[in-house]
Amino acid sequence: MSKTSRPTYYTIRETAWILGIEQARVSRAIRLGTLRAVSRNGRVLVSSSALVRLLGSRADDGSGGAR
Repeated sequence: MSKTSRPTYYTIRETAWILGIEQARVSRAIRLGTLRAVSRNGRVLVSSSALVRLLGSRADDGSGGAR
């Protein structure tokens, strides 16, 4: 969270870079409901908390990488 205690949001492109996957896979995960996103000013954004949850679940399952 930022200093103003608002959640940080990432674009699909930024999210894909963080996860090390293609943008199409991020979009698909959002459509399928695997990754929660919000629409702000006509843009689809992923919250940092959603990324933390996703990355935490990836570490827990021992996959160690993008699927």
